[in-house]
Amino acid sequence: MGQDTQHTAPTGPATAAMVELDRESAMGGLGAETARREIRRIDLTGFEERRAEITDQLWEAATDIGFFQITGHGITPQETDAAFEAAAAFFALPAGTKRRYAMAPGTNAGWEHRSQVRPSVGIPDEKESYQLTRPRMEGLWPADEEAAGFRDTVLAFESHCREVAMRVLSCFADRLGMERDFFARAHDPLSAGHQSTLRLLHYFEAPKAPDGSGVWWRAGAHTDFDCLTLLFQREGQGGLQVCPGAERDAQEWTPVPATADAITCNIGDMLMRWSDDRLPSNFHRVKAPGPGDDHGARQSIAYFAQADRDVLIESPQGLYPPITAGDYIKQRIAANFAGAPRD
Repeated sequence: MGQDTQHTAPTGPATAAMVELDRESAMGGLGAETARREIRRIDLTGFEERRAEITDQLWEAATDIGFFQITGHGITPQETDAAFEAAAAFFALPAGTKRRYAMAPGTNAGWEHRSQVRPSVGIPDEKESYQLTRPRMEGLWPADEEAAGFRDTVLAFESHCREVAMRVLSCFADRLGMERDFFARAHDPLSAGHQSTLRLLHYFEAPKAPDGSGVWWRAGAHTDFDCLTLLFQREGQGGLQVCPGAERDAQEWTPVPATADAITCNIGDMLMRWSDDRLPSNFHRVKAPGPGDDHGARQSIAYFAQADRDVLIESPQGLYPPITAGDYIKQRIAANFAGAPRD
């Protein structure tokens, strides 16, 4: 899996343009930001009674832009706040303490600090993160005296995230002609090959240049490798942007609102392949703060629903040859880093 399993820009015709844009942004520029595509909000309240209606809304948003926000999902503000507070407590620990729980290569579990280098920019993201991948957590939980209740809080939150993700994916399964619980079976938390990950993220405070502009990059352009990503943001801590395929040539970015009442969702590469490209996985980034933006630290939490390693990805119409989810991840990492800038 490695450090960039979910967060690296794919190679392909658009990559060179994205690299050029993000190198400008990494030096403090903002790039084009003229697009204002709608990020639709979909209410999941009364899910079973409204399944057909909700499925239509999810499908329309996902096939249009690949991004949408959901409310009425059942995760309470108290649960979300508790997860953010647990993350903040962990990140506030001394570096030497956090280093005891460092991510080992190929595990996607544990703590990392400025280690994710995007091929789109060739520099590390300005953040630290802590990954929870259930089968790989031995020795990676902080002691209770270091971060009280951390393990129980984040495990419960991860479990609830999976429930929400599987509910959304069941709607896509309906539209793709699959059994309704297909994706739930493909993401089995009890499997030794389970790959879904909860990522706690802390973007560092960005100092201002004399002209008031930002001088640090936060996260370069990338797509996610998974099926579906759920992102929790703190109110007012913006910066997330998406560049849908229709805007790719012009490199126009649409901001995604940072609101505490909604989960931002996006389609990943794995589901794009599983759907014969009907569900697009689009570029997104966390831009550097510009004049007038909040330059303070930014927190977010992402859940990556990624099929278990031994699950076979077979597209319904046979657009792509079958491949296991484990081999697919290896293939995506190899393709990305084959195109990464080198010194």
